[in-house]
Amino acid sequence: MNNEKPSVALVHEFLTQLGGAERVLQELLYIYPDAPIHTLIYNGPKIKNLFSFYKKKVSFLQYIPFATDFHRWFLPLMPWAIESFNFKDYDIVLADASAFAKGVRVPKNTLLVCYCHTPTRYLWISGKDYVKSLKYPAFIKWLIPPVLSVVKKWDYKAAQRPNYYIANSKTVQERIKKYYNRESVVVYPPVDTEFFHPEGRKENYFFAASRLEPYKKIELVVRAFNDLELPLKIAGSGTDSARLRKIAKPNIEFLGRISDEELRRRYSESQAFIFPAEEDAGIMPLEAMSCGTPVIAYAAGGALETVVGGKTGLFFNEQSVEAIKQAVQVFDVRRFDVEVIRNHAKQFDKLIFRQRIKSLVDNWYANFKAANIEK
Repeated sequence: MNNEKPSVALVHEFLTQLGGAERVLQELLYIYPDAPIHTLIYNGPKIKNLFSFYKKKVSFLQYIPFATDFHRWFLPLMPWAIESFNFKDYDIVLADASAFAKGVRVPKNTLLVCYCHTPTRYLWISGKDYVKSLKYPAFIKWLIPPVLSVVKKWDYKAAQRPNYYIANSKTVQERIKKYYNRESVVVYPPVDTEFFHPEGRKENYFFAASRLEPYKKIELVVRAFNDLELPLKIAGSGTDSARLRKIAKPNIEFLGRISDEELRRRYSESQAFIFPAEEDAGIMPLEAMSCGTPVIAYAAGGALETVVGGKTGLFFNEQSVEAIKQAVQVFDVRRFDVEVIRNHAKQFDKLIFRQRIKSLVDNWYANFKAANIEK
């Protein structure tokens, strides 16, 4: 270990798809560019080789046939896999966690900090929905609840390992306390407000972007706009894509995966960004607001912390087709000011995120090191 400049390692559960957690990882790598990424499974092509230039260490799961494409099948092995990493050469380990990353084992003289996107959802929050969403044979689904019960016990014990927690929202902060009985500090996820800026003129369509999975509730948006017969464009891909395309009427266009440049344009051009999911924090509404576009969001979770009703968007109070329809019907883009919305988003800028994370980790490490010297 280096006594002058602490050596840092990063942990990220899976590098198999791009989403909000991967944007956070990008910013952590900006702070700690020499830190190797420890990940259970890495699939470069699926994430556009975004992290190809960084040093990576993978678990033994990487070498099991089909694991890079079907990692959910190997859930019982994941606690073992995450505990298999060796951190004896590091002063600080920073775990970017939605599930297993917080469970790494580190030496007593190594500081472990967890940036927590959520306590493991399918263990503590939405277990039944998770099992239903799995496209497995019935006899395998029957075996899953006992497996989850065992993993849940491990998850609670593993959650006691980090020295400090950073929550990505007050919503997640409350969950960390409720499920793990741990305190945390809130640092909202980063938004690249320099990149996501207003572009072009408003067009006559609404926009949604998401992984197309059942729990994201995009079906509600599709059915609402089927009834409203208003133009809607949806970006994203996922296991629910084919089914959603089948039920959508011609006024709805599926864009598939799009580049960040096109995403910025769609945010900017659209009348409003529709956000039907209950998310822990939610980076996409912030990106939309950074482009000066109001957000129509479900009034729950992180959206309540980032969207200001009547100023940067409006809310609907239940996840239903009718609630979304009513919100869209009362929405009037002329009531919203592009600059006001954008200025609100700037308080979540990535530079603020970097400064906050670095300050917290530096202070915690100084205290941790001093305490170890006293011992």
